[in-house]
Amino acid sequence: MSFFTTLHRWRLRHMSEQTMLLLLAIVVGLLSGLAGVVLKTLVHYAGALVTQLSTDSSIIPHHSSFIIIFFLPLVGILLTVLFVKYIVKGDIGHGLPGVLLAISRKRSKLPPKNMYTSLIASTLTVAFGGSVGLEAPIASTGSAIGSNIGRWFRLNSKSVRLLLGCGAAGAIAGIFKAPLAGILFVLEVFLFDLTATTALPLLLSSLTASTVAYFLMGTGVQFNFTIGEPFALSQLPYYMVLGVFCAVVSVYFLRVTDRVEGWFSRRRNPWLRWVIGGLILGLMVVLFPPLYGEGYASLSTLLHGSSDTLFTGAPYQAFADKLWAPLALLVLLIILKPVATAATIGSGGVGGTFGPSLVLGGLSGYFIALLSNTIGLPPQNTANFALVGMAAVMTGVMHAPFMATFLIAEITGGYGLLVPLLTASAVTYLCITPFERHSIYARKLAERGDLLTHDKDASAWHLLNMQSLIETNFVVVRSGDKLLDLVDAIQNSKRNLFPVLGDDDKFLGVIVLDDVRKIIFRSELYETVTVDELMHPLSEGDLVRSSDSLSDVVEKFRVSNRYNLVVIDDSERYLGFLSRANTFSAYRRFISATSDE
Repeated sequence: MSFFTTLHRWRLRHMSEQTMLLLLAIVVGLLSGLAGVVLKTLVHYAGALVTQLSTDSSIIPHHSSFIIIFFLPLVGILLTVLFVKYIVKGDIGHGLPGVLLAISRKRSKLPPKNMYTSLIASTLTVAFGGSVGLEAPIASTGSAIGSNIGRWFRLNSKSVRLLLGCGAAGAIAGIFKAPLAGILFVLEVFLFDLTATTALPLLLSSLTASTVAYFLMGTGVQFNFTIGEPFALSQLPYYMVLGVFCAVVSVYFLRVTDRVEGWFSRRRNPWLRWVIGGLILGLMVVLFPPLYGEGYASLSTLLHGSSDTLFTGAPYQAFADKLWAPLALLVLLIILKPVATAATIGSGGVGGTFGPSLVLGGLSGYFIALLSNTIGLPPQNTANFALVGMAAVMTGVMHAPFMATFLIAEITGGYGLLVPLLTASAVTYLCITPFERHSIYARKLAERGDLLTHDKDASAWHLLNMQSLIETNFVVVRSGDKLLDLVDAIQNSKRNLFPVLGDDDKFLGVIVLDDVRKIIFRSELYETVTVDELMHPLSEGDLVRSSDSLSDVVEKFRVSNRYNLVVIDDSERYLGFLSRANTFSAYRRFISATSDE
């Protein structure tokens, strides 16, 4: 008897489901927090080692350092591709879109390998200069930890889904030491509902992960910054302008990453993708060093008021003191960061867009403030604008205004910028939703109808599989058959409906048992009466096509008041029947399985 079987039996006898769920939420928070610490530590030391080896003049001549930096991303992506192909030997998963798909379609089940593969692969990618973030890999890792722990302890699908969310919340909370942001991430990105059932486990997991991160990594946060200049009401219009600008940047980010990744996906040869993407990225990081790796180092220097470091190591470093040079460089970085991110992912690297959206937002906010200061408008605090820009672009890319707002508030250690954060995020969100209805993680799933949203009623009809509800245990008769053939069909059937088919199985109509009861025992009619005489042709309102959505089926049930609808394909061939009872029973089961209460 396995350990988990013994533990499961003990738990059933001595512990309630809710108590077990709370304990497991703490365990998931502990493990996801540890995973975040491990990932950050690995990337820090591996990246530092790679950088030292590539810049140490005693090892590499100074004039050759550019060549080394040029090839570093190519090497990192190659190591990632080899790891996925020969060690994982399969798909490493699709990051957060894969987690959303698992929630919608796979009863929140994630493969056990997802608990470690993203950690290793993203370390190889980012440590060698891949221009992606670590937050999405760690969030998907935490999700996999929660999902598998829930399944190991044989919890129901609703509890497994909640533990999956606890893992993601713990991962984000641990990596930023921001428990509230971790909870809001799950509510807004994973589209969980905040209820009495979900609130406490998510809170326990986030707090546990944050505590682990504080204990192992100290009290410093990712962007250690204290707000020096308080917000003034007169600055509000400028933050609204920033919100509009960040909406434009967000749309650009979404469209460019989608198109560049799509271009790479159409290249069938993975080695060709690796070479093209690695060389493009290598050239970009040589010309624009802030694009190397996550980009948080450059962002931190901007928060402390210095743009000179953006020029460090660049071929055009001598132009740093020119008046318009920082503005021009910021524009180029804003344009190129999405390309670098998409090239990294498209060529085989593993990483996320969470970090790049933060970096892009910081660049955008700093640019607007610097532009205002340069052209003679009232001076603006560049650090404050960079922070607000981070929240605004994250809102536009991830459609998570509250998570973005409170993440920045938590990592800055206060709420002095709460009003501009909320204002810019709201403006960005309002501006971007007419162009992009879903987040970067959910947009493709939504296009395919695979996204579970807060509207569980609408999601049910989109996500239920109509093919699985089609009943095929009806005995068919053919056009031209005699009453005798129908009698034989009645003897072999347990149903009271008999579809009539013509050539190529095309549906012609249906015979109802009640309509023939009076003649089925009149043997003298067996050879003279045909099924065509007894058949009821059905109107379009009684037919369902296989391409119809279940919401269309529900409407036809309502209008026709039928208990059964015939299902045909686009060529009018008969497929089976849908019953009202089975369809609505499946709907109720879906709502029960996905509801957070």
